[in-house]
Amino acid sequence: MRAEPTPPLATDATALRPLLDTVLTALRTGAAERGGPIPPGGPDDVTARVREALGADPLPETGTDPVAALRTLTHALARGAADPAHPLCAAHLHTPPLALAAAADLAASVLNPSMDSWDQAPAASALEVLVTEALAREVYADTRRTPTARPTPAPRPTPTDRPTPESRPAPPTPDALVTTGGTESNQLALLLARERHGPGHTVQIVVGANAHHSFHRAAWLLGLPEPVTVPTPNGTLDPVALDEALTDLHGHGALLVVATAGTTDTGRIDPLPEIADLCDAHHADLHVDAAYGGPLLFSATRRPLLAGLDRARTVTLDLHKLGWQPVAAGLLAVRDAHDLTALAHTADYLNAPDDTEAGLPDLLGRSLRTTRRPDILKIAVTLRALGRDGLGALVDQVCALAHHLADLVEKTPGLQLYERPTLTTVLFRPADADDTAVAAIRRTLLTEGRAVLGRAHEDGRLWLKATLLNPHTTPGDLQHLLDLVDRAHPAAPPSPASPVNPASPVNPVSPVSPVHPSARPAPTTLPASTSPSAPSTPSAPTTPSAP
Repeated sequence: MRAEPTPPLATDATALRPLLDTVLTALRTGAAERGGPIPPGGPDDVTARVREALGADPLPETGTDPVAALRTLTHALARGAADPAHPLCAAHLHTPPLALAAAADLAASVLNPSMDSWDQAPAASALEVLVTEALAREVYADTRRTPTARPTPAPRPTPTDRPTPESRPAPPTPDALVTTGGTESNQLALLLARERHGPGHTVQIVVGANAHHSFHRAAWLLGLPEPVTVPTPNGTLDPVALDEALTDLHGHGALLVVATAGTTDTGRIDPLPEIADLCDAHHADLHVDAAYGGPLLFSATRRPLLAGLDRARTVTLDLHKLGWQPVAAGLLAVRDAHDLTALAHTADYLNAPDDTEAGLPDLLGRSLRTTRRPDILKIAVTLRALGRDGLGALVDQVCALAHHLADLVEKTPGLQLYERPTLTTVLFRPADADDTAVAAIRRTLLTEGRAVLGRAHEDGRLWLKATLLNPHTTPGDLQHLLDLVDRAHPAAPPSPASPVNPASPVNPVSPVSPVHPSARPAPTTLPASTSPSAPSTPSAPTTPSAP
């Protein structure tokens, strides 16, 4: 049976342009009806509205007007969205994508390359190779680095056996794979570690208590032993405890240590140089989960916080966090591209050996997935348009916002700051609230549609978590956020301050460095003192509280 009329294809610009207008209008009207960072009413109300928009049968026998279907469901999605572009939506590592990146993602959807064979993605596959190689070089700026600590140094070569320049092995060539995000990248890192040692060899994973949950799941999925968890008493991996754990594990198989550059709950960065030294001393491999903190590489002022990153054998990066890309935009960088040969796979209809020998690129070894989108396009467009300086300025902008929020918390009577931020995460709580009250404040703001804050347990207590990724957020927005927390805390006395207009900056001070013109936010004023520093110890409580 032939559809009448046959629906137009995405490459038909005449048909696509009015549909895009419909989408943009529905996005605007849906957001206006929502009126805040998240729809009020909670899950039941949102589900009821979606059900109403969808109609009685999600798969009707006879279709309806395509423009009406697009308008109705896009409006419903926007009306019921948690909008990361709203300055009061600050719970998670859930970034508002740049308009430029979203437009590039549209181009990828229209062309629809499939990255599993060259004859489905000729230009996209070439683009992926070029851009991932460049990003890998950004991670591994010095691939000639030699280990700084060995338990038993090799004998010094004599003049007769010292290698000549021609006989020295070539330095490893770094590379990177595109993934769906940190979870897939971390899983791949563990898989590569397992495959390096081959069948019959055990690989023991060693993680900090601050590590992402995906490592435990990946070990289970790959049939590896349960990871050994090392204490993180100060929120970062303790080198002394790690040294003891690695010593105890001698003789128990190959070792892979996992460090974190930007923890999910606090944004802290493990002491990477010390950890790398211990890995060298104990003959362990190192993987760094830099899904959150990796883009500090683009910031000239904050890049030093990642010292030691280039000593990891594998590194996880996510550009749909501090890279302002639409999901998904993950990467796994490897110090030595040879490690990726473990992913080699042949399917005759995609990479027949004679085609590969004839020069057609083999794409199957660049992912565990077969069909996958050309997510590299939006990344490539953003990198080219903003450059390292533009992306670095955006990173600096949101880190400065976090410092400003921390300043406001410290100046607000009745609020307690956990610590000064390392990245863009700020933990705070009403000083007189117990954990039940803190959880209730968050849920009240959420169900009333006023603000979206996260939650984190640190030092045995529950904290409100603000993760600031929106470079258009103003200091006035941050003050308004604190005012909302104050009003949602029933035990708190009324604030004597007059209501703050969230669009108006408060306590204006000197601005941060300008953002690249392609992503310049509205004018904002932020604290001048936002230079990177190591995490500080938690602030003392404003009032005594139980542990």
